[in-house]
Parts: sequence; structure tokens; C-alpha cells
Amino acid sequence: MQGGSTGIGYGLKYQARCIADVKADTDHTSFLAGTLSLKEENEVHLIRLSSGGTELVCEGLFSHPNEIWDLASCPFDQRIFSTVFSSGESYEAAVWQIPELYGQSNSPQLECIASLDAHSSKIKCVLWWPSGRHDKLISIDEQNIFLWSLDSSKKSAQVQSQESGGMLHHMSGGAWDPHDLNVVASTSESSVQFWDLRTMKKTNSIEYSHVRNIDYDTKNKHMLVTAADESGIHIWDLRMLKAPVAELPGHSHWTWAVRSNPEYEGLILSAGTDSAVNLWFASPDINNELTSDSLSNSTTKWTESLLYTYNDYEDSVYGLSWSSREPWIFASLSYDGRVVVESIKSHVPRK
Repeated sequence: MQGGSTGIGYGLKYQARCIADVKADTDHTSFLAGTLSLKEENEVHLIRLSSGGTELVCEGLFSHPNEIWDLASCPFDQRIFSTVFSSGESYEAAVWQIPELYGQSNSPQLECIASLDAHSSKIKCVLWWPSGRHDKLISIDEQNIFLWSLDSSKKSAQVQSQESGGMLHHMSGGAWDPHDLNVVASTSESSVQFWDLRTMKKTNSIEYSHVRNIDYDTKNKHMLVTAADESGIHIWDLRMLKAPVAELPGHSHWTWAVRSNPEYEGLILSAGTDSAVNLWFASPDINNELTSDSLSNSTTKWTESLLYTYNDYEDSVYGLSWSSREPWIFASLSYDGRVVVESIKSHVPRK
């Protein structure tokens, strides 16, 4: 099923790629979005869905010095977030704090809590552990993975450990396992690598080409979803990585982002450079809970269906985020700076 957007729109002034759910804001459905203008002063917008759910309101507008290529909100402090940004040919990463008194009218300055300045290669992303308060951060560049110790009160971040991805692996991103704070997955041109942060050593891998994006399933500790440039979306059982347990066709051009729903198992969002967002449902054909026996059986059949295509976009969709507070709501961001918030309530499976 496909159709135009029935969602609520909000326009950024400049082009943009990055949007993130403000998980720590338990009173509002909020998102942070960052712009990517080459010539103008860039901005971070704090956007909230109104109490009636009928409009998006700018609660804060903050200047940011450079083009924002990655943005992630701190999961335990709604005023803290990280960005990866470029200045000419160099890339930097920092942790920022929104001032206590803020509003659209006075546009106060963001406070830089810490600069993640140990990188010598192009930085790709900064990761927060999504499942609780944790004083560690992960940053990934094309060659290395770093584990940082963050002290926001002292405004400092120190490298705790680091490791090279290896000469054959040009790293492009990653995800932190919400079920295990010692495990991080990184993507590269030819594989997904799994790391044990206690030893900073690789523990396993998925040999698969051109994985663009990955996301852990927060409801099922054994499931991982990947999006590849041209070969679509794959669902993996982390206990048997030789082949995916299910495949979805993806997009008509590159599949850029994929997100598992934080509450409803089997619901997956994907976005692509075909100017569309797809809502999928994928689940094994078993009546009981996923078990080791059922999923380690390679003959287990899966139900896979495209529930809806949102195609009322005029540019590639790079940003995609579920709301943690209202998991039937998601936000998308197309390159032309258009934010759209949609409700999928009609597609939520009945329990």
C-alpha cells in the first residue's frame, strides 16, 4: 500500500541529513535535527510534537559551526547530544549541551562539553549506549573505533581504548547493542564486524557487501537488521550469521537507513534515495516467542510484507527515527530539509 504523506511537516532552512529522537524527554515527543549547509551558519532544531498531536513546534534553535553529518541524542539527559561535523576536508566530533534557558527567540549558544579530538581519519558516527545511563561513548572513523570515558560535569572526554578496523575494512558506521553494553557492531564496505569493548577485539562478523546502515532489535536480543546499497534489507539471527533469516526488497535506489521499532516486534522502517520511506512487517511463522531451537532451524519460515510506502517526498530521505515515547510515531528527514512526523497506529499489530 502506498500513498502521499498524511503526516505533520516542519521545514528547516537548509539541507539536512540528521534527525534523532530525544529519548530522555519523557514528557514530550521530541526530535533534534541538524543542517548541512556548505556556505551558511548551520543550525540544530529542537522540535516537539504539540500536545494535541497536530503540529510540530520549534522549542529551540541553536547555531552550530559546521555541516552536521551525524547527530545523536544522549539517552539519559535531554539537553545533551553529539554531532559529527566537517570543516573543509577535516571532520570533527563533539558533545554539546543545550543551555537551561532556551527558546527560539534568543537563539542561545550551545555549550561544548567535550571534543572527541583523537581521530586522524574521517569520523563517521558517535554512539551512545541506548539502554540506560552510561559514562562511555563510542566514536568510529574510517580506520578506528574509540571508546571514550565522558565526564559532563568536568567537561571532559578521555580515550579509554581504541583499535584499528584493519587494512581491509573501511568503516562507515555502527550500532551499540542495547542488550549488552560490551558489544558494538561496525559496518564496512565488505562486512559487519562485532567488537567486545572489554578487549577491543573483533568477536564475529557478517561477510556482506555495501552495508549502509544497521540497527539492533530492542525487543529481541538475537535480531539485527541491515540495509545495503542495492541488495535491500536483511534480518539476521546473531547466533547464525552465515545467511540472513529473512530478506526484504528495500528501495528502488539505495536503501540508506533502517530502524526497528522500539516497542512493536517485527515493525521496521527503511528510507532511501528513491525519496520514499517504507514500513515493513517481518516475523517468523511461529506462534510462541522466538527461541533458540526455532530460530536456529534454518527452515523456519518468515512472514514479510510491505505495509505502507510514504512517497510524498521531493528529495532523498536520509534521516529516520522512531519516537521512544510514542512508538507508533516516527520522524523522517529528506535532504531538502523537510521533517515529516507520521503515525502508524493503523498498522500496529494487535496483541
